[in-house]
Amino acid sequence: MPDTTKLTRVLRMKDLPPKIGLQPSTIYGLIAKGDFPTPFKFITGGRAAGWLEQTVDDWLSDRENTSL
Repeated sequence: MPDTTKLTRVLRMKDLPPKIGLQPSTIYGLIAKGDFPTPFKFITGGRAAGWLEQTVDDWLSDRENTSL
């Protein structure tokens, strides 16, 4: 029986530049303008934050579809 479990990966800021081709300063600017998904905090009141990889993949897909 094939394993259909999909792993959910959390991306941190250091993971984003190689994945989407933008530098952190550009990503933070896009977040501030509402043009990139806001990261979520791992723990309420904590400093660690990240994005679900699927959220970033969906954002990339939307960019691809709007540029056609």
